[in-house]
Amino acid sequence: MLKIAIYGKGGIGKSTVTSNLAAAFASLGKRVIQIGCDPKADSTINLLHGVAVQPVMTYLRENDEDPTDYKEISKEGFGGVLCIETGGPTPGLGCAGRGIIATFQLLEDLELFEKWKPDVVLYDVLGDVVCGGFAAPIREGYAEKVLIVTSGEKMALYAAGNIHAAVKNFEDRGYASVYGIVLNHRNVEHEKEKVENFAKERGLRIVGEIPRSNEINRYEDEGKTVIEADATLPVSKCFLQLAEQLLAENSCIQI
Repeated sequence: MLKIAIYGKGGIGKSTVTSNLAAAFASLGKRVIQIGCDPKADSTINLLHGVAVQPVMTYLRENDEDPTDYKEISKEGFGGVLCIETGGPTPGLGCAGRGIIATFQLLEDLELFEKWKPDVVLYDVLGDVVCGGFAAPIREGYAEKVLIVTSGEKMALYAAGNIHAAVKNFEDRGYASVYGIVLNHRNVEHEKEKVENFAKERGLRIVGEIPRSNEINRYEDEGKTVIEADATLPVSKCFLQLAEQLLAENSCIQI
């Protein structure tokens, strides 16, 4: 099973990258689960034609008993991707990180992975917070690899640096390690050079590049990923290539 946590500055395009990767893996014939770890609960919406799945924390608030089946807190989207959103507390009350921990515990109790048997699990994690509950996706038993999404913008690189440092600090606990950087282009001046220098200083690889694309926004307005809309588009091929690379390297490790 390939398990990946995707981090990056808020608004940098993590959900776009995650949902298109999920769609790409599904297009390659893999069984995929995408878990959105953000109180906004909008990570999976473009796999679901704009109709959001009820977040786990909302379900728990509105029902007296916990769900007895994962189908009560999930919905299948494009390519059969199983979509789950942790959600968060009532705005202004409680801790969103605890919502992630509670969701993960519930998924264990429901034996989701054992019953659904995914090939790939993707965790789309809120912003650049890598502490408390937001570190849960990289703990032992969950994700094994971390993808950091960044552009060449100053604050995006600053957040990426914080994420890398936090993941490095967790290494001795058996947590996930950084697999590489996904450069989500914003057409910043000397953007690739800036990100390449950032990666080189930290011994990281740029494992994927997503060009600035109007098609992404166009199809997101229709509640779709570009993979679903047109897998032959140049931007779609970027996601497919990254998915293929991740699968190929994971197979080599397993052998």
